[in-house]
Amino acid sequence: MSLPFIGRVQEIETIKDLYQKKTASLVVLKGRRRIGKSRFLEEVGQDCRFIRLTGLPPTAQTSAQSERDEFASQLARVLQLPPLKASDWTDLFLFLDRETKGSPLGSAGKTKVMIVFDEISWMGSKDPNFLGKLKTAWDENFKQNNQLVFVLCGSISAWIEDNILKHTGFVGRLSLVLTLKELSLKDSVLLLKAVGFKGPPMEILKILAITGGVPRYLEEIRADRLADENIRSLCFKEEGVLVREFQEIFVDIFSRRSELYQAIVSVLSEGDSELSEIAERSKLSKNGRLSEYLEDLIASGFVQRDFTWNLKNGEPSLLSHYRLSDNYLRFYLKYIEKNRLKIANQYFKNRSIQNLPGWEGIMGLQFENLVLNNRILLWEKLHIQPEDIVSDNPYFQRPQLRKQGCQIDYLIQVRSNVLYVCEIKFSKNPLGLSVIQELQSKIKKLSLPRGYAAVPVLIHVGGVLDSVLESDYFIKIIDYAEFLN
Repeated sequence: MSLPFIGRVQEIETIKDLYQKKTASLVVLKGRRRIGKSRFLEEVGQDCRFIRLTGLPPTAQTSAQSERDEFASQLARVLQLPPLKASDWTDLFLFLDRETKGSPLGSAGKTKVMIVFDEISWMGSKDPNFLGKLKTAWDENFKQNNQLVFVLCGSISAWIEDNILKHTGFVGRLSLVLTLKELSLKDSVLLLKAVGFKGPPMEILKILAITGGVPRYLEEIRADRLADENIRSLCFKEEGVLVREFQEIFVDIFSRRSELYQAIVSVLSEGDSELSEIAERSKLSKNGRLSEYLEDLIASGFVQRDFTWNLKNGEPSLLSHYRLSDNYLRFYLKYIEKNRLKIANQYFKNRSIQNLPGWEGIMGLQFENLVLNNRILLWEKLHIQPEDIVSDNPYFQRPQLRKQGCQIDYLIQVRSNVLYVCEIKFSKNPLGLSVIQELQSKIKKLSLPRGYAAVPVLIHVGGVLDSVLESDYFIKIIDYAEFLN
């Protein structure tokens, strides 16, 4: 029995809103591998005549003709027709257009048609004329079908950016550009419940620290195992799904330049960094190419660029840090890649996950990602309306002549001149008064404009001592478990 579809409520509404149009819609859908793009399209396409055609994964032997042959084979199978000739993309597009106008047998009541070109970068990578012919087919044929929603979908977001979103041939033609991100914390918990996992909050945190909110990874969790057993099975057995996943991601998405991208994410696995630090530690030149590679990683959903801002006027600063926002990548780089030989020799068969070197520090970074990727839940806990937020992000201040350097895990500036200074803490043991001293030191270094107030907030895992509660220092203390309810 297949799992129920969970989450994506807003994204579904956004797509289905196109059904109300009286004209054809051209849509781009992108997102990292395993994020559930195909499953999402199946869900929104239930009320349509749904036709999905997928590109052939490229190899050294793949040619433009083999992509056309695969497309023709799928098209004949989907439309239940005899084998088709695949001499030219134009002919194939014209055939698809003709066959999807009107309501054939078996589609009674479904007036809308959804055509999906899945992994479009594979489909068109071998033929330089593919996109030009697709654009012409859209203008002259597909666009005339006022019942059509045509979706161009892919995991290689950088290719989509360069070849579709920034390409003059598609300017003004796109009705919607939609990026699927990780599931929210609440939806991740619902998916874990759907697979039968019923562990307490700390067990759920361990799983999300490795998988993030990536649906495909969460679906691999076994209900009859604790978090440590699941992690050992997925990450520390030679046949584990998440052992081989990293190479598949980088070869598929970044091809021959995958080693350069791996060098960048390896640096970021240690913590957020400025561009100059990444260049120095990765031994890559600080030039336009490095910035381009980082933009590719951002577009692919693996890295986030966090800009700081001017507290006086709320204007964005040019200063920024790059952060590895994908929990799986960090866990792989820190614990799987470095131990491949030990994994092959079953070194981790009975080893406690919590005794891995540097576990608490890495869990801290993973927990920060979960909080930042679900910041709307924090706004709700603090009773902050989105329209009142001037700016919010991890915040850092460089040392200068008259001010000290400091870094805030997460800072929210609201219109009432209040700054919510958020400390995000993972700890195996309850936090003591030192957490207050640490945040007091950061706030003291923060260069506050006149008339502004800084209010401290603590988001924690592991509990706090009574002395922290009795101090009344924090305006709000939020247990991570509250986010899961």
